[in-house]
Amino acid sequence: MPETQVKPKVLVADDERVIADTLAIILNQSGFEAMAVYSGEKAVESAQSWHPDMLISDVIMTDLNGIDAAIQIRQVLPSCKILLFSGQAATADLLDRARSQGHEFEILAKPVHPQDLIARLRA
Repeated sequence: MPETQVKPKVLVADDERVIADTLAIILNQSGFEAMAVYSGEKAVESAQSWHPDMLISDVIMTDLNGIDAAIQIRQVLPSCKILLFSGQAATADLLDRARSQGHEFEILAKPVHPQDLIARLRA
């Protein structure tokens, strides 16, 4: 019997449900095990129980922003790869604040082309 390859687990967080669900579907079809959540708080909660290998998160969300969620997730799962995306200018201030606290995150501009995203995750 062939060895079953473990799929990397990707947690997708975006308060725009269509974006989160679409990204999760694309990732699931591309060899990942992806799960969508719709808030920063839900991302932190899900990461603690599901233990994803990667987090893809929108930055600007209504409850807990993606950067603060990423910081909390990294404290629990230090090896979790984190990729943030945003379509809003307010992101720069949040990123600067996170950097000043010693956190570095890779950020992509919305809209993200699925092929680019998958290439980043596999890098």
